Amino acid sequence: MALLKRELHRHTTGPDITHADRWALVFDTDTKDLYVEHDEAYLETRIGGAMDMQTSRMGVADYLKCRGQTAGHRELWRLLRTLFDGGRDADDDGH
Repeated sequence: MALLKRELHRHTTGPDITHADRWALVFDTDTKDLYVEHDEAYLETRIGGAMDMQTSRMGVADYLKCRGQTAGHRELWRLLRTLFDGGRDADDDGH
């Protein structure tokens, strides 16, 4: 299975990076599925370094409808505008 990934946003918090989130646009070349993947990692330094990592995925439309307007949303909107507006320069009537 080949996955093509484009990072949309990465966010870390804590003095020693105790919490990290990453969102990416993913295209699965085998199944032809396009979705947003969210990786979340949490490191609890008070328990001797226990780490929890979770990965979830959601459809592109579902991602755009939730969680307000984050840097990840703005990047995805920018990519979508590039895809759909890119052909307008060559086509005068916009079709």
